[in-house]
Amino acid sequence: MNTENQKSAEQMDLLTAVENIDNLAAKSVLNDEFFDTVAPYADYISEMIGINREQSVMLALLISHSDDGCVSTKELSDSLDCSTARLLRYTNYIDELEKLGIVMQIRPRFREIRSRNCYRIQQEIIDAFKRDEKFVPRNLSGLNCNELFDEFDTVFEMRNNDELSYDITLERIGHLLDCNKNLQFVSKLRSYELKPEDEILLIVFASLSVNRRDDNVVCRDFSFLYERGKYNQIKSALQRDAHPLLNKKLIEFANNDGFVNNEAYCLTKQTKDELLSEMNIGRRNARNRNDVIKAEDIKAKNLFFSEKVSRKVDELGDLMENSQYEQIRKRLEDEKFRCGFACLFYGAPGTGKTETALQLARRTGRDIMQVNIAKIKSMWVGESEKNLKRVFDVYREKVKECDVAPILLFNEADAIIGKRSENAERSVDKMYHTMQNILLQEMETLDGIMIATTNLAQSFDRAFERRFLYKIKFDKPTVEARMSIWHEMIPDLTDDETRTLSSKYEFSGGQIENIARRHAIGKILHGDSENLLNELLGYCDDEKIETKEKKAIGF
Repeated sequence: MNTENQKSAEQMDLLTAVENIDNLAAKSVLNDEFFDTVAPYADYISEMIGINREQSVMLALLISHSDDGCVSTKELSDSLDCSTARLLRYTNYIDELEKLGIVMQIRPRFREIRSRNCYRIQQEIIDAFKRDEKFVPRNLSGLNCNELFDEFDTVFEMRNNDELSYDITLERIGHLLDCNKNLQFVSKLRSYELKPEDEILLIVFASLSVNRRDDNVVCRDFSFLYERGKYNQIKSALQRDAHPLLNKKLIEFANNDGFVNNEAYCLTKQTKDELLSEMNIGRRNARNRNDVIKAEDIKAKNLFFSEKVSRKVDELGDLMENSQYEQIRKRLEDEKFRCGFACLFYGAPGTGKTETALQLARRTGRDIMQVNIAKIKSMWVGESEKNLKRVFDVYREKVKECDVAPILLFNEADAIIGKRSENAERSVDKMYHTMQNILLQEMETLDGIMIATTNLAQSFDRAFERRFLYKIKFDKPTVEARMSIWHEMIPDLTDDETRTLSSKYEFSGGQIENIARRHAIGKILHGDSENLLNELLGYCDDEKIETKEKKAIGF
């Protein structure tokens, strides 16, 4: 091992281990000696993440060559100048990582559009690598029944997004049941002695029953679980009254005005009583209500922008002062204009878009109704659209109830205002089209204040452009603004030190805040630094991993 590598080994952290493994892999084309050569680095990853040496090597290569956390085996083999056949010798280790929940394989359900294996690293793993911390898997034991169903929904959502295979989905659901055997739901479910594939379908029926007002289930509601051939088998067995769930009288045909409908099904009353007695149905029906941030709970924070952005933000703040807002709103209404104010904040991550919305709310005494896009999206057909409509229904009620209209905040709204595909054939694409049409319509009739933030202005769907009255682009801060942020975050810095940091690193405010937090933690653990600037320079180098000379580690 050369001196440079020895030094890295002495100063080992997870990202150093990844880089060293990747450097050695590029020179080895994954030959037989490679795994022995990288043993010190792989063993460090093994200890920190809780996996074996071979799995650690493959995880390091996936991380090093991923783009936004995603990489295909073809891209990996090309990057390593290694044949796909050679790489396939080691994909069983990647499969093991998938079973452990460390990576996800993204695969279209229908074979005719499946072209390559693509993997995404779980965010919890990426965070552990960034912080050089041991990975501690989530404890899924001791859940109550509502929490268990929340976990079911998460697994089903991942399956719906092609992030889990059907077999892995079965394993995840089985693991959740094994971890929570004390629940009456699990005990009763297991007493039916169903095969895993029938058990998971019954769980889907139960989840639908508590998530929707309509108990009736049609086959397309659970189509997300299966590939096409398997789905057709299940559908046929149900329609012929030959499915085990029907035979055991756990589900039955739906009854519409006295007529049996052999294309719709529901839990029998007995099954519903047996399985769902622990459920707080009222809580479940309310779980999509959006979080409200009270204006008085928002902490004051200084923000530093360019003169142009500051002017626009101040103008918007003046408009949102309640007396001014009500006067303008009334004037627009009298002139037959739309009286709602929809605002778009766009720009790079960490440039203060969300914090600006919070500070505007604090300044003008407005509560914020924060919309979680992930919670709105649902794998159940038609539910995402209903959830989005419900957001605006709840917001209208809040506007009527409050003396000062709250702000409706769509944070990180890329998923809903992004460009639409012209020929939407997949059900997911059609769902997004419908959701976007609902949003466009609601923005036309908006009576209140809506703010949407997005990092991806280039993928912004132009149908929304005229609906946003105020559009503010948040650029990365100038050197002078960065100096002010450094001073604000770490007052002990001298002017020369802030200028050195601001000139050398073109960081966003969010990145500078990360470094300030690391400094604060280090101060608590180790006391004051002997050389503050050198300490911060080290933190800055850690923060800018995505800008290293070689291909970026894909976080």
